[in-house]
Amino acid sequence: MVTEESVYEAIKEIIDPEIGINIVDMGLIYDVDINDTTIDITMTLTSPGCPAGGQLVNGTQHVTQQLDGVEEVNVSVVWTPRWTPELMSEDAKDELGIF
Repeated sequence: MVTEESVYEAIKEIIDPEIGINIVDMGLIYDVDINDTTIDITMTLTSPGCPAGGQLVNGTQHVTQQLDGVEEVNVSVVWTPRWTPELMSEDAKDELGIF
C-alpha cells in the first residue's frame, strides 16, 4: 500500500529546472490525499507563467503513477495560497542563500 511518505519521496525526483531544487523542498506540493489506489495531489507553481509548469505537473503525475498499487493520479494546480519563498524547506533556503 502506498503511503503519503512514499508519494513525497517519489515527487522529490522532480527538480525545478530553473532553480535546481526538487519541488517538495521548493514548497510547491500543498497536499497529498490517498484514497485506496487513487492519489490526489494539490500543488502550485512559483508563478502562473512558470515556463516549466507543464513539465513539473506531468513529472509529478508520472513518478507517482509508477508507485506500486497506484492506479490513478490526479494533480490539481492551485493559486491559493500563493507560493512564496517562505514555503521552502530550510535545506532549500540554505542552498539558495535565503535567510
